[in-house]
Amino acid sequence: MSDHLAGSHDLVIFDLDGVVFLIDEPIPGAVEAVERLRADGTAIVYATNNASRRAADVAALLTGMGVSAAPAEVLTSAGACAALLAERLPGGAKVLVVGAEALRAEVRDAGLTPVDRVEDEPVAVVQGFGPEVGWKVLAEAVLAVRAGAVWYATNTDRTLPSPRGPLPGNGSLVAVLRTALDREPDVVAGKPQPGLFRTAATLSGSVRPLAVGDRLDTDIQGAVTAGFDSLLVLTGVSGPADLLVAGENQRPTYVAADLSGLFRPADGARVPAPGSEAGGWRVVREGSRVSLDGSGDPVDALRLLCGATWTGVPLSGVTPVSGEARELLNAWGVRKDD
Repeated sequence: MSDHLAGSHDLVIFDLDGVVFLIDEPIPGAVEAVERLRADGTAIVYATNNASRRAADVAALLTGMGVSAAPAEVLTSAGACAALLAERLPGGAKVLVVGAEALRAEVRDAGLTPVDRVEDEPVAVVQGFGPEVGWKVLAEAVLAVRAGAVWYATNTDRTLPSPRGPLPGNGSLVAVLRTALDREPDVVAGKPQPGLFRTAATLSGSVRPLAVGDRLDTDIQGAVTAGFDSLLVLTGVSGPADLLVAGENQRPTYVAADLSGLFRPADGARVPAPGSEAGGWRVVREGSRVSLDGSGDPVDALRLLCGATWTGVPLSGVTPVSGEARELLNAWGVRKDD
């Protein structure tokens, strides 16, 4: 085992959007990180909540970006949701599909019958992200659930990361039905449920997996629920201000700016950082207030501050001392100076 973070784990489970790529471009360093893991003999699984592509399509997309991937290394919420439906419904049962063609194909391959209308008398509704999803099919889904169909959601991510900023995700579309029906889905298959993580570990025979994600409310919460170590990378949805106020079930084991953090010493990435100094930064706590002084890598400052905010210091109680600290807190949105 190496002394770097990835070297202390036998499996790395990657989220995709916001971790490995944004829309259709790899995030800088992702290709190199994956190839180094392969060279070190570390098993890799890609686990995504995005239900708009099948495993083979995801693998092809990654390979086209230069990120090596095989279909067997990809787990999707669409596949997981179809498998759950197949376990609980008789063969050939009618399922109203809200989402992309990939979800429809997964339902069909699971031995079920995809339909589009409430008149087809579906016994279940399955809802996943699809860029073409509109009012008509959402209305059919509402009618089907009211008629007694069980409601499955592949995932509930409110947003999708993009170079233009966060865009509506499946959770936003689920919210349409939630509002109309005044109820929650019966089953959610993807993260933060632990199923994708546990399946990845089982398939790989892993005893010490590491989950890598960009979202506290899905990737990290799912890893915590599964009992796995987790690494939050700051290349996607959740940012420093989110991390500083994270609840216990959404706190990662480690944090890094990007995937290069996989190859740095594990102790240097652990959250919160031990002690009161790290990488040129220093924190001093007095009751419910903490001051930040010094300069250096912003992630080191973030790790130190988590030690304070996770034990009772509110964001309003974080005060900068140095100019670099003030600029950092302003950039994070923790405070705004005129």
